[in-house]
Amino acid sequence: EVQLVESGGGLVQAGGSLRLSCAAPEFTFENYAIGWFRQAPGKGRKGLACISSSDGSIYWSDSVKGRFTISSENAKKTVYLQMNSLRPEDTAAYYCAAGLKCNTSVWGSWGQGTQVTVME
Repeated sequence: EVQLVESGGGLVQAGGSLRLSCAAPEFTFENYAIGWFRQAPGKGRKGLACISSSDGSIYWSDSVKGRFTISSENAKKTVYLQMNSLRPEDTAAYYCAAGLKCNTSVWGSWGQGTQVTVME
């Protein structure tokens, strides 16, 4: 199965910023929705945002609205998640995945994840 590749995680102080990247070099990029998810230790996976040519940008989580921005660069087959005003509760492993549309319940091609740690 084709996998997506996340990068850009790291250690940052509260209030700082990070930009995550999700590369999909083997995809016909315009045919898929790309979603960002995260999973904190001991918690379930949570959907954050999604982007597709048909749906535009959608933010599923109220906790990230106004702080996180999802965008895509089709020529590079890459989706970004710009994260500003980071909080300790944003600490999690962040994943991207592909679906046919943003409102799908079926997501595949999960990447390996990238860790984000926000210090107080």
